[in-house]
Amino acid sequence: MASERREATASDRRPRPPFPKQHQRSPGLESKLDPRPRFEAEAYKPAGKLNGKVALITGGDSGIGRAVALIFAREGADVAIAYLPQEQSDAEETGRVIEREGRRALLLAGDLIDAKFCKHAVDATVAELGKLDILVSNAAHQSRKDKLAELTDSELATTFETNVYAYIRLARAAINQMGRGGVIIATSSETGILGSRKLPDYSASKGAINAFTKALAQDLVEKGIRVNAVAPGPVWTPLNPSDAGMTPDRVAQFGADSPMGRPAQPEELAPAYVFLASNADSSYITGTILQVMGGETTGG
Repeated sequence: MASERREATASDRRPRPPFPKQHQRSPGLESKLDPRPRFEAEAYKPAGKLNGKVALITGGDSGIGRAVALIFAREGADVAIAYLPQEQSDAEETGRVIEREGRRALLLAGDLIDAKFCKHAVDATVAELGKLDILVSNAAHQSRKDKLAELTDSELATTFETNVYAYIRLARAAINQMGRGGVIIATSSETGILGSRKLPDYSASKGAINAFTKALAQDLVEKGIRVNAVAPGPVWTPLNPSDAGMTPDRVAQFGADSPMGRPAQPEELAPAYVFLASNADSSYITGTILQVMGGETTGG
């Protein structure tokens, strides 16, 4: 009972709207968010589930990617993170927390819109860390629009090239390096299941991620490589406060309409990725979109 009370108290202490009014230019930095996102997962108890593994996480500098990088390292994995050059300061902090856990960190700066960088990220991970067991395609781009007419072809291309093309290209490169027991995990979104009126291109890209995940899982099942995705609800990361369509007033209320009345913290998402990455936990799961949506329910 005492441990249950402590867990409930910790949950109640997680930041809730209203947040300070703020906005950043995309891609945004975690170091500038107020309050700082929680990624340390202090209540998480590691069990060596990823001992000896090597993971590549895109968007690993901040947000969900940083939390996953830390918890993977805590579970025994060496971790490479890919990120935009503008995010270097956040990436260096992530590298430090990986190394603090006694694991190797590899920092890879570049733009995933560039097909060559997608392949380079995979190749560099193998060259520097010896192999690739786990790919987490997590980096994303979004920008709210009040009307579909405001969505330009250029913006549409950026969304799909970052969210969908990069995932496909990374997976294509990764499967050439993975053996049986390899794992691919994508970051989807509740918008890919429920849709979001002001995020038509982002929602469509996340729906495409879900469909590709299921298709690739079928293709790779005989090779012993599992493919799944995590679909978060609202999460307190730089993605939304740096969305060009988010005003400071909207940022202050981010996540307030969630059934839990707040956005998730990155540390609340990370264990789902461990579960899907661990062959001890999810060896019979492939082609699944795991929903971590704070009370939103759907059969999609």
